[in-house]
Amino acid sequence: MTTDPKASESAEPGPATATGEFDGIGSRIAWRAWLPETSARAVIVLVHGVAEHSGRYAHVGKRLADSGFAVYALDHLGHGKSAGSNANIDSMSGAADNVAEMLKIAEREHPDVPRFLVAHSMGSLITLYLATRAPIDVDGIVVSAPPLDIAVGNPLQRLLGPLLSRFAPNFGVLKLDSSMISRDPEVIRAYDNDPLVFRGKLPARTGMEMLNATEFVKNRLDKLTVPLLVLHGTADAIAAPSSTDLIERSAAAKDLTVIRYEGLYHEVFNEPEQDKVLSDVVEWLEAHITADTGK
Repeated sequence: MTTDPKASESAEPGPATATGEFDGIGSRIAWRAWLPETSARAVIVLVHGVAEHSGRYAHVGKRLADSGFAVYALDHLGHGKSAGSNANIDSMSGAADNVAEMLKIAEREHPDVPRFLVAHSMGSLITLYLATRAPIDVDGIVVSAPPLDIAVGNPLQRLLGPLLSRFAPNFGVLKLDSSMISRDPEVIRAYDNDPLVFRGKLPARTGMEMLNATEFVKNRLDKLTVPLLVLHGTADAIAAPSSTDLIERSAAAKDLTVIRYEGLYHEVFNEPEQDKVLSDVVEWLEAHITADTGK
């Protein structure tokens, strides 16, 4: 396992950056980090969505690092600079294990500080799967656009989905409409032209793993007890806002905050109102650092 937090430090003003990799479930997993100039107040593992990569969250990582957090973000198997077939996570369990390993690496570099997970879309689903599969030792979780309420499709698709996942796992089944990710045309342009963003149809294996994970998580929301912040744009046409309603009704967390952003699309961190969204996240994290340390 390679974990060199000093592997690639930026000369640009602002937080230092680092990169590395580890032998994850499935194959080699690449990661990057944004580090504060002083000792970290807390550690955050940032978990990206389907068909994208951790580099799209540079502005999020920098904002959090400027607030004193050490932020680590992995590229899922089949995504970004990690190994694997395009956009194929192979298994939800393996994806969750890789997030857990990233958290261990971050903890080793910054011991004895609070730990948080911040996730978006499929990353939110992976994080919720991890947190409901077994108890997880973190001080809080932030999920954006959790995709729990997913239409399964017609009877033929329901029949073929498991077969394709098993026998043709890389067969393309669905292409995301980039116009739905943000109201900012520059965000869409950058997304469509990013060589690390997969713009083909999502593979059958990833689709089935996500569908199966939604049922798993929905049936185990009573296991979701850690402090939780849920963010969702009310105009999200990719991950139905009703997903957040499910969490609000059924999660067992006594410390549960839900923020709905009127009119925002799927990627609330990439909407014109992103400064407000990131300020809300920082405020929530800081409140939970205070609660954890008693300071």
